[in-house]
Amino acid sequence: MQLFAPSRLALAAALLVASPLAAQKAKAPAIDDPAATATANAALEAAPIFDGHNDVPNQLRARLANQINTIDFEDTTAIAPSPSGAAMQTDLARLRQGKVGAQFWSVYVPSNPDEPEAVQQVIEQIDVTRRLIARNPQALAFATTADQVERAMADGKIASLLGMEGGHSIGSSLGVLRQLHALGARYMTLTHNSNTPWADAATDNPKFDGLSPFGVDVVREMNRLGMLVDLSHVSEATMMDALDAARAPVIFSHSGARAVNGHPRNVPDSVLARLPENGGIVMVVALPGFLNEERRQWFARRSAEEARLKALWQGQPAKVTEAMAAWDKASPEPATTISHMADHIDHIRKVAGTEHIGIGGDFDGMPSGPVGFEDVRGYPLLFAELAKRGYSQAELEMIASRNILRVMRAAEAYAASQASQPPIETLITPPAAAG
Repeated sequence: MQLFAPSRLALAAALLVASPLAAQKAKAPAIDDPAATATANAALEAAPIFDGHNDVPNQLRARLANQINTIDFEDTTAIAPSPSGAAMQTDLARLRQGKVGAQFWSVYVPSNPDEPEAVQQVIEQIDVTRRLIARNPQALAFATTADQVERAMADGKIASLLGMEGGHSIGSSLGVLRQLHALGARYMTLTHNSNTPWADAATDNPKFDGLSPFGVDVVREMNRLGMLVDLSHVSEATMMDALDAARAPVIFSHSGARAVNGHPRNVPDSVLARLPENGGIVMVVALPGFLNEERRQWFARRSAEEARLKALWQGQPAKVTEAMAAWDKASPEPATTISHMADHIDHIRKVAGTEHIGIGGDFDGMPSGPVGFEDVRGYPLLFAELAKRGYSQAELEMIASRNILRVMRAAEAYAASQASQPPIETLITPPAAAG
C-alpha cells in the first residue's frame, strides 16, 4: 500500500513504495488463444471476481479528506492525481469491465503508536466506505456474509465488504475489535508494516517471535466472531502462531509466493504447505515489487546507489538527482507483466492446491499493477493467461470467487458453533492489583 496523504497520515511504507520512475515500457501481453479467452470469459460469467483488497477508501481520505458528497464513482478519472502523479485505478465502469462481482474495501490504518488515533481513523474509514456504498445503490450492495455476497452478484451488483488493514486499529482492545465487527468489518490484517503491541510484522524487527499471548486471544476472538484472520503483512512466525491458534480458515488478502519473489511480504512454502489443513487462501497480489524477483533486485540496487550518492554528496541534492538520473537511464526498471502474477498462482497451486488461491489486487494502494493489469480492468486478461496455461473453467471459478466464499462460510459456521461462548475478556496489560 502506498499512501498519498497529509503529513499526519504519512506512514513508513518504504518497502512497498515503487520507485518514482515509470516502469520500463513493455507491450501489454496479448492472449492470442481464442479457446483460453473463451474459457476465462465463461468462468468469470459464472463466478465473477471476488477481490480481497482495494484501497479506494484510503484514496478518498488522502485525496478528498473523505468529502465524497459530490464525487462520481462511476468515473474517477476526474479526481485530481496524487502528489506523485498517480491516477485512481478503480471506479464502477472499470470494475464492470474487470468482471468484479465482490470487493473487500480496505479500511486501512497506518502503523500508529497512538492507538486512540488509529481507532478514530478506522471508524472514519468505515464511515466513508459505507457512505460510498450507500451513494451508489444501483451498483454496490453492502455485504457481511457469503449469502449476501452471492445475492448481490445474482442481482448484478458488486458486493461490498469491509476489511481492516492494520491491527493498530483495535487499540489493543478486544472490546474495540467486537464493535468494529458490529460495524461490518469482516477481516483484519493483524499488522501493517510495523509490529503491533501484540504481533510481529514481516517488515519490522521481531519483538514477540510471532504472536504475544494477547495476540493469540485476538485470533481466537476473531474466530469466535466470524471475522477472517488476514496474515498479509505479518512475519512468518506470526503466520505460524496464527495457524496454530486458528479454528477457522485464514486468508492472505494480498500476498504472493516467497519462493517466486523473496519479498518478506510474500508467503513462504512452509506456510503454504499448512493451508490445506487449515482451509485458508492466498489472494494473489498485483504489486510488481512482490511479483517480479528481477524488479525486486533492481529496486535494492537502486536504493543502495541512492544511499551511496547521498553519503557522497551530502548537502548537495542536485548532484544526487543528476547522478540518479544517469543511473536510471543506464539501468531501467524491469517490466512486470501478468505472466509474473500467473507464476505465483502456479506455485501456490503446486504447493497448496487450487482450492487455496484467490485474487487480492491491492489497486489504489500501489502506483500501478503489471503491464496489462494496470487497473481493475485487467482481471479477464489474467484469467485468460491462466486458461492458456491449462487451468480448467472449474479451477478458474474457484480462484475467481468460489474459494473465498468457501472460506467465508467456514468462518461463519465456526462462529455459529461458538454462539454460546462468552466474549474473551483478556486485557493486553492487566491492571495492577488494588493495594
